Amino acid sequence: MEKKQFFLGIIFASILSAVISVGGYVYFNPSPSATDNKSFEEIQADNTRFSSFLDETEYNVPEGINFIHAAEEVTKGVVHIKAQVERDMPRSRSPFEELFRDYYGDRGQQPRKGQSSGSGVIISPDGYIVTNNHVVDNATELEVVLHDNRSYTAQVIGTDPNTDIALIKIDEEDLNFVEFGNSDNTKVGEWVLAVGNPFNLTSTVTAGIVSAKARNINILNRQNRYGIESFIQTDAAVNPGNSGGALVNLSGKLIGVNTAIATPTGSFAGYSFAVPSILVQKVVNDLKEYGVVQRAVLGVSILDLNDPRLENKDFPTNSGVFVAAINPGSAAEEAGMEDEDIIIKINDKEVTNVAELQEQIARYSPGEKVKVTYLRDGNEQTANVELKNLMNSTEVVKASTAKMLGGATFEDLTAEEMERLDIKGGAKVVEVKEGKWKDIGIEEGFIITAVDKGAVANTEDLIETLQGKQGGVLIEGIYPDGTKAYYGMGWQ
Repeated sequence: MEKKQFFLGIIFASILSAVISVGGYVYFNPSPSATDNKSFEEIQADNTRFSSFLDETEYNVPEGINFIHAAEEVTKGVVHIKAQVERDMPRSRSPFEELFRDYYGDRGQQPRKGQSSGSGVIISPDGYIVTNNHVVDNATELEVVLHDNRSYTAQVIGTDPNTDIALIKIDEEDLNFVEFGNSDNTKVGEWVLAVGNPFNLTSTVTAGIVSAKARNINILNRQNRYGIESFIQTDAAVNPGNSGGALVNLSGKLIGVNTAIATPTGSFAGYSFAVPSILVQKVVNDLKEYGVVQRAVLGVSILDLNDPRLENKDFPTNSGVFVAAINPGSAAEEAGMEDEDIIIKINDKEVTNVAELQEQIARYSPGEKVKVTYLRDGNEQTANVELKNLMNSTEVVKASTAKMLGGATFEDLTAEEMERLDIKGGAKVVEVKEGKWKDIGIEEGFIITAVDKGAVANTEDLIETLQGKQGGVLIEGIYPDGTKAYYGMGWQ
């Protein structure tokens, strides 16, 4: 009897377990009829939602990395810059032009108008805007579009190709602006935002971290002998059109002006580079006050210690800047510095490479003194150096009268030059690039004294004279050694 009850108990338990299992399945799973008549797309739609869906009424942002405040503040102070530029474009030739080239010159190029664009940062409520020099270079007209789509014509206050910084201004008051921050306090690994107008997409914000500081990428040095490269490197996405835009910290303070990208394709490929704000402030202040940067130099030729040209030398340190040569009459020479000294500090701040040294010196003006710490024969020494400008002087440099025209740069003559050459005026060629002037054989130093027998007083006079010319013109002038020359040019 006990065995029979035992087996009946097992059977009852099994039945009860099966009932519970089936009932649980039915209870916790929908009836097959709920989905049998639905398509795959409908079933998929039931299981998807917008990725931007928020259940909360407050933003859920981790403390310390909130991008929202900085983005909202800075976008109001970043502008879109449209520049009208002229480019020389190839044109078809007449078979008869070759016969008259000696008189009319090479007419194989003709100017054609185009437009480029970039970004800028409003730095004061009265309309001063900082941008890159390459954004406004050779522009005949500048249009600035604000965040709220108001549009203005801007004037160039001054430019500095050595840092690729330019200062422009619009006629307006009470503008939203971006405050300067201290780029010295920026740390590698710190979150930053890049704000600009890539691909003409206004008010675009991207985020990244500072990847490195004092980075030299040889983008300015290829064009300017005195180019200063000490970029802040970030991985915030920057694309064409971002040039001149803001790099800010999470407090919304300007720590750099976006300038370049490292790319094999022309678009963002991982790293971007910005001029540090400390250097930008120095350039902007000089351009506002003088119209030209008061550039201070030590007057030395320098190399990084790991430069291949120094591979046979043994150094007592791995950090510093090698002095390859001292310029005669320079600030460094007067302070007692010598060839092969190794500069390790400027005003007690360590400098580990050429980029850092250039940035430190670029913060000062001619006439200011800096403490230079250097190694000589392994021994540490210091010198108080009174910095000079590129002309070995401490006097204020005046804004250049140089102007671009047809691929050449002209500037006014000094009184001494006119007296020495016994001429009453002229426009001196200080640089010749590809274009009309180079094609007809004019060389640097040539002074244009007349166009079609009409006297030329200065660069403005030359520009106004040529603007009214069509076809062939006769250029008359003199070289610094007194040699007179005549050139025929086709002008239109």
